[in-house]
Amino acid sequence: MACCGFPTVSEGGDGAFTVDASRVTFGRGCLGEVGDRAGALGLRRVALFSDARVAKLPVFAKAYNSLVAAGLDVITYTDVHVEPTDASFLEAARFAQEANPDGYVSLGGGSVIDTCKAANLYASHPADLYTYVNAPIGAGKPVPGPLKAHIACPTTAGTGSEVTGIAIFDLLSMSAKTGIASHALRPTEALIDPDCTVSLPPEVVASAGLDVLSHAVESYTARPYVHRPRPLRPSLRPMSQGANPWSDLGCRESMRLLGQFLERAVKDASDTEAREQMMWAATLAGIAFGNAGVHAPHGMAYAVAGLVRDFRPAGYPADEPLVPHGMAVIVNAPSVFGFTAEASPERHLQAARLLGADPKGAGPRDAGEVLAGEIVRIMRAVGMPNGLGGLGYTEDDVVALTEGAHPQQRLLQNAPREMNKPVLTELFRQALRYW
Repeated sequence: MACCGFPTVSEGGDGAFTVDASRVTFGRGCLGEVGDRAGALGLRRVALFSDARVAKLPVFAKAYNSLVAAGLDVITYTDVHVEPTDASFLEAARFAQEANPDGYVSLGGGSVIDTCKAANLYASHPADLYTYVNAPIGAGKPVPGPLKAHIACPTTAGTGSEVTGIAIFDLLSMSAKTGIASHALRPTEALIDPDCTVSLPPEVVASAGLDVLSHAVESYTARPYVHRPRPLRPSLRPMSQGANPWSDLGCRESMRLLGQFLERAVKDASDTEAREQMMWAATLAGIAFGNAGVHAPHGMAYAVAGLVRDFRPAGYPADEPLVPHGMAVIVNAPSVFGFTAEASPERHLQAARLLGADPKGAGPRDAGEVLAGEIVRIMRAVGMPNGLGGLGYTEDDVVALTEGAHPQQRLLQNAPREMNKPVLTELFRQALRYW
């Protein structure tokens, strides 16, 4: 019998799913607990990771002082690269090897948390960079053992990295993003303090919030877990299992919160309720996609970010071209969901309703158009660029974008419909402009 309304297990499919999550503490002011939390884990020498901008904020002093007050020896690393690269991962790993802490604290957005994960990995189990990188770009070898304790403290409501076993970076030689995915990378604990987002500029809130939106919708519409091939051994069951009853719970609530609070959080920094609810939505979606996996919008985003030429978004460091991760994801989302709706029309319609659409009279054939239309409406409301064209891409870039996205098979194979090169090409073409 199928579980919780999911289809019957396909031949050779897996009839079970696994739920993993970091220990989560959520609430205003909980960043101040980091010293006590680290001490309770038995840590004595802690590496505190952050970036240059966060290191100048009161939240950094709060975390540092809490660690020192707990009697810990604290060494800081604040050279994290926003949108990290293979080079910046290796630099952080060298620091971690030399510092030899017995645990880590990361304070920042996804770039900081992912860099800390990578530093912990390569310092704990030294290897060539490509050893653990997802196949087919890297060898995709399993992490051979546990990592040191890591307490992740996010300062943005977006990536969900504090509760996932994924670390993403730009592979400079390929002009594309890729990553490392392993249960071992998942932080030991997450301290999620909504007060950390108070100073975020609206552009960052918008981009991070749309990353949350796509996490939730992609995980909700991913290939059902019962259609994923049964692993050779249960211990080899992947993190990207496909949509499952556990992930659905987080996805639905996250989408409901996004529909209610995202625009408010972007437009009014003093709206503490909206900022807090966005942080909670990010946590829920992070746990959900950490167990279900995202699919094509994220897979395509890696090429969009990696091939950037001269786009410099407001609210972010302006010293080099950059497409923020959430922005790179969301510009693909309407075209993708217009295509994938055929596989699960009701799920796509339900996602649209949760985000705020009122699709009266809409039927299964309208599902893709309804969901894509609602996402475009939200994009416009929070000031996103008009598709890939708004980032400087043209029809001439579609082939290169396709070639950059196609190797992201870990993500593309989680989509509910096949994402071959001709399909990707057409989806990129449709994403060039929405309005």
